[in-house]
Amino acid sequence: MERPLLAVLLLVGLVIGCGVGSAYARARRGWSDYQTIKRSVPGARRGAWLLIRVVTTKVGVIALLLVGAVAYAAAGSDEETAGPTPSPSATRSEPARR
Repeated sequence: MERPLLAVLLLVGLVIGCGVGSAYARARRGWSDYQTIKRSVPGARRGAWLLIRVVTTKVGVIALLLVGAVAYAAAGSDEETAGPTPSPSATRSEPARR
């Protein structure tokens, strides 16, 4: 009677051991993944702020150029600084020679 009882207890122990072992392996893997990601966050954060700074600078430059273009177009040209304009002159055509 003891042999079947020992066999059943051994089988139950193996099943429980496999379950606990696989859970432990998953927990270790999850912890190592967490640590890896935790170490990479500061670098990713710096990269994100760098990209935000680059985009903000480009938008600022474009906005300044647009404001300058609008101001230039709104100012128009002054008649005094435009300079003399050529006036049409009459040209005499010579009679055709035959």
